Amino acid sequence: MTILYWVLIAVMILGVIGAVVPGVPGSSLILGSIIIWAIAQGFGTVGWALGVAIVVLLLSVSIDLLATYFGAKRGGASKWGQIGAIVGFFFGFLGLLPALPIGGPLLGIFLGPLLGAIIGEYLYRRDINIAVKAGIAVVVSSVIGNLIQGVLALAVVIFFVATTWPPPGLGL
Repeated sequence: MTILYWVLIAVMILGVIGAVVPGVPGSSLILGSIIIWAIAQGFGTVGWALGVAIVVLLLSVSIDLLATYFGAKRGGASKWGQIGAIVGFFFGFLGLLPALPIGGPLLGIFLGPLLGAIIGEYLYRRDINIAVKAGIAVVVSSVIGNLIQGVLALAVVIFFVATTWPPPGLGL
């Protein structure tokens, strides 16, 4: 059981990283790890941690949407800019942008929404200054949202460890 505990902690740490890096299911990895531990040890041992993980997963989805929405709105982005950012995200993530010499898809995840928002906004308003401002606002708000998600994910992992320590078989 001790090995399973440490493997699940490692997966949760990947989940914390995934909460910050777009395109990686961070909170889902953490929630899945807690569910696996609950199945192995009994749900009574992780009730609070599981509840907190579910709330954080719901908050993460909300934060992602709200951060992008408010950032785009504050930056003056129209629906065209927001749609362009979403399309750009998928193009960047799937590598459909021209081959990048460094960074690959990870850089494409940031570059795609920026270019998509700028192109979408420019098509709508025909003003490059507004388009660039809106594009930068969309990307900055997404980054801020991801950082908040990372902090929440880390809090869930710390809460899980605090409520389940020591793991069975550790002998403490």
